[in-house]
Amino acid sequence: MIVSVHQPQYLPWLGYFDKIARCDTFIFLDNVQFKKNEWQNRNKIKTDKKYQWLSVPVIHRFGQKIHEVEINNTVRWGKKHLHALVTNYSKAPFFKEHLDFLAKTYDQEWKRLVDINLHLIRYLVRTLGIWNKKFLLASDYQSREGPTERLVDLCKQVDAGVYISGQDGAKYLDLDEFKREGIQVIFQNYKHPLYPQLFGDFEPYLSIVDLLFNCGPESLSILKKGG
Repeated sequence: MIVSVHQPQYLPWLGYFDKIARCDTFIFLDNVQFKKNEWQNRNKIKTDKKYQWLSVPVIHRFGQKIHEVEINNTVRWGKKHLHALVTNYSKAPFFKEHLDFLAKTYDQEWKRLVDINLHLIRYLVRTLGIWNKKFLLASDYQSREGPTERLVDLCKQVDAGVYISGQDGAKYLDLDEFKREGIQVIFQNYKHPLYPQLFGDFEPYLSIVDLLFNCGPESLSILKKGG
């Protein structure tokens, strides 16, 4: 069993989906502290001025866990996000295929940030053609608080023999702890692939919707080139 664990992000980048594609079970780490203005409530799309941030406004207090964070629906953020996507991708070859889903998603009033993030990620996984993956929530399991201990506990509870870590995991994980439990750690080393984009020079590290809108059914094969 190959497992990867990551915070639920808003419209994540390509490397996020590479981790999903390479594992059997993906655990959304929704029970750790929320960090505002990182990737949990925002991401980038391409524009004729390089890129634009799409940020979901949130109501939160310091120390709050991701699954507890609520969206600030006094701000008409959904309409703004949809408008930004239409404005910048209406000429992309495969954008119209997703417009109905996006319109329905952004017309809905979401209470919690985690809910819209998971809704979008699951849609993107299906659309990319990544099949037979099991998705779990870390908040449904008991685990210790330390970064290594938390991951080891999650892996043990789902009978994982291999854990796929992000590249930065080498900086803080106690690999001996994994070894004692018989869990092999593999570090992701994702190299961003090139693909056709709108608006001139290539811009990496955008939301995966940029790849999907521009490349459609070729998106998964392009994504895997970076793995």
